[in-house]
Amino acid sequence: MSENNKIQDVILISRSRYSDSRGYFNELSKQDYTFAELSFVQTNHSRSLQGTLRGLHYQIGKPQGKLVHVITGRIFDVAVDLRPDSPTFGQWVGEYLCEERADSLWIPPGFAHGFYVLSPQADIIYECTAHYSQPDERAIRWDDPTLAIDWPLLENVPLRLSDKDDNAPLWDESAFDTNDDAK
Repeated sequence: MSENNKIQDVILISRSRYSDSRGYFNELSKQDYTFAELSFVQTNHSRSLQGTLRGLHYQIGKPQGKLVHVITGRIFDVAVDLRPDSPTFGQWVGEYLCEERADSLWIPPGFAHGFYVLSPQADIIYECTAHYSQPDERAIRWDDPTLAIDWPLLENVPLRLSDKDDNAPLWDESAFDTNDDAK
């Protein structure tokens, strides 16, 4: 396991892959010292095509911690600190995650999350610490100039965005109350 230097709470988890002539085996998650106090209540699977950018998504009132795994393909995964009392509030961190390395990224509650697909297709599984809550769902525009995320956009590949992500509010227009007691 290695901690990211920029935002200490976002953790890149390196795992071993066990390969032989039949294929390979990975442990995606394990109740060890890192996640012993957490309870994952929802697991999501997302399949996206090259050039897809999803995010930046978060929930107010019922924030989700996410353990992100790439099953097939390669993505650039981003977390933005939304915790107003944090010394890294408003900062972002990005990690390349891919099938071959079998790394995972832990994004704690209180962060916005997004990713960009670099491979022809990517399958992502993310385990969540809180259920999805549509009334609490929020988004920040992916290309917000205040955040200045350095997305590794591919040349000659059209950007694929949902209407929700394309029309998300900017950082300065967003509400960040991600406290569980907010409601």
